[in-house]
Amino acid sequence: MLTLRFYEELNDFLTPDRRKQTFQLTYELPRSVKDLIESLGVPHVEVDLILINGESVDFEHPVKDGDFISVYPVFEALDITTATRLRPAPMRESRFIADVHLKTLVRKLRMLGFDTLYDAAWDDPDLVRIAEAQNRILLTRDIGLLKRGELSRGLFIRSQDPGEQLTELIRRLDLKSQIRPLSRCIRCNGLLTPILIRNIPDIEASIPPDIRTSQTSVSRCSDCGRYYWRGSHYDRMLEQIRNIRA
Repeated sequence: MLTLRFYEELNDFLTPDRRKQTFQLTYELPRSVKDLIESLGVPHVEVDLILINGESVDFEHPVKDGDFISVYPVFEALDITTATRLRPAPMRESRFIADVHLKTLVRKLRMLGFDTLYDAAWDDPDLVRIAEAQNRILLTRDIGLLKRGELSRGLFIRSQDPGEQLTELIRRLDLKSQIRPLSRCIRCNGLLTPILIRNIPDIEASIPPDIRTSQTSVSRCSDCGRYYWRGSHYDRMLEQIRNIRA
């Protein structure tokens, strides 16, 4: 018989009768603690610390009859190097890759300056391969995708509303200090650089007349060449950013 307790948002993956409380479980032994956790529906990438009988252990640690197991969520903003860390150290600059269901969240993350990759044509193996190769956090609403053994970083996005998804992500990973508003292209993720309007070669085709007369500079994407300027959309973006920071 095993005794378990899951903390904070890890409870979202458990059945209602096991949430936010200590519960007991009969389990086929011997098995690793990672197998145990994922058999209960919790993806390993959502876990950052496991204590068995008060001692920090890794994923491959075998569970034994009578063990008391405490499981804690990702501490992206907290250094727990005194314990056995189950995932890579916190990122100084968070970078993401998102699955096909999170297109609107991707645009919002780019609006805030976060390096976020997205391609509707990528399948699950593509997403995991790119996430690992480029040291990115995989964002998804597919719990099964997060259980892939080769994946090191990933987060299950709880809400279905893009605005709530953004707030949830910033809160969970403590991303406020990393916000760089309007520094990336919403369309392609490229970096934006300022450019004087008078230096734009195709100015009449690229910039509306009212912008050419009211502003002296705009921003240009270094990758796709798209131009951005201050307008009603800009004011709406700034309002969203203020609300998020608040």
